[in-house]
Amino acid sequence: MSALGKLGAVRVGQGWDIHRLVSGRPLRLGGIEVPNERGLLGHSDGDVVLHAVTDALLGAMADGDIGQHFPDSDERYRDIDSGELLSEARGRAARRGYRIGNVDVTILAERPKLAPHLPTMQRRVAELLGVAPAQVGIKAKTAEGIGAIGGGDAIAALAVIALTARARPTAVRTRRRQRPRARVRRA
Repeated sequence: MSALGKLGAVRVGQGWDIHRLVSGRPLRLGGIEVPNERGLLGHSDGDVVLHAVTDALLGAMADGDIGQHFPDSDERYRDIDSGELLSEARGRAARRGYRIGNVDVTILAERPKLAPHLPTMQRRVAELLGVAPAQVGIKAKTAEGIGAIGGGDAIAALAVIALTARARPTAVRTRRRQRPRARVRRA
């Protein structure tokens, strides 16, 4: 029996994304616009939070990654709202019989300060996934001035998601009355 057919089967996926900060683009994180003088460079809207969650969701299903499903060589995805990509991945999971248990996201950014925006991001990610906000954890950390993130040149996000398989109904088994076994005599 496949893992999908087992009651309570759990699949875990992880996702990661990083984009460079550039002038002339809005900063989109967790499905919302965050006030900032620079935004994330990307073929889509560059939302590293939603990209990491999408990759985690696809990974939990062993279904490739965001680049395979939504390649940057395809003009249909130029400047697309990353919420649409996550919604498509969520639909794939639902069609395969998976439910989202929870998702946990860590954003790595030196600036802007994200703490005031985290509750709104949490609600938006929950909405996109079709789950309660209590099933979505989002936190922000700095890189303590180290590397491209610490220098304020990039923002990254890490995500972990747990999926559960929907229980398939099983036939009720009735126990058949067994006949007594005949004794065999040995000579």
